[in-house]
Amino acid sequence: MPFFLFSMKESYHLKETIVTILADEQSHIEAAKEAIIRHRSELEKYISADPFFQTSLEPYELKGRAPEIVKRMVKAGNTMGIGPMSAVAGTISSLAVEAMMDSGASFAVVDNGGDIAIINDRPVVMGIYTGESPLKNLGFTMKPRDSITGVCTSSGTVGPSISFGMADAAVVFSDDVSLADSAATALGNATGPGKDSVAGAFEVVRDVRGIKGAIVIQNEFIGFWGDIPELVKADVRYDCITKG
Repeated sequence: MPFFLFSMKESYHLKETIVTILADEQSHIEAAKEAIIRHRSELEKYISADPFFQTSLEPYELKGRAPEIVKRMVKAGNTMGIGPMSAVAGTISSLAVEAMMDSGASFAVVDNGGDIAIINDRPVVMGIYTGESPLKNLGFTMKPRDSITGVCTSSGTVGPSISFGMADAAVVFSDDVSLADSAATALGNATGPGKDSVAGAFEVVRDVRGIKGAIVIQNEFIGFWGDIPELVKADVRYDCITKG
């Protein structure tokens, strides 16, 4: 659940969606907010027609037409073998950053409760909030790039989201933000207590196309898999974390 070095920052709250938006111009922030409103509305309409979509913890079969947000959530959840709502926060973040890019942004971050979409023309430092874990003040540097990256975090000990595991932080990196969100949930679910469990948890993401790398922190244990950004010391402050 990261924090950032930023230029312009605004918090935005719409029902269950609580985001922090970073940008260089207010117009880019407004574009993100408009996208969140629009795509949330489409998701709500879909759920009202099929409430099972919201409660399913298993892969979901699309029937008929569906809005873009639903299609992305279903694809991500099905890829990881879990329900579509596992991707809701990351998908909203991604759609919001895409709208910011359409409005001209080359720097844009949307943090939706630790599920982050980012495009950055400058280095950005993110810290990992690990709750009661003794591993503190860890972070990583996101190098500049001109396309969206997803950095999504799940926790069994921090925050209100459903997790069946014991990870203090399970972080996944992917260019597909929806996939990163579902994969972080699956990775967190697979993490039990102890060193061996941390090492074994990566099996759920190891062979999934599109996942670049992952980090798991569980109590005093930390594990890495794949291609992850450079780790750095970070002053992780609780008040900088987007939370509901």
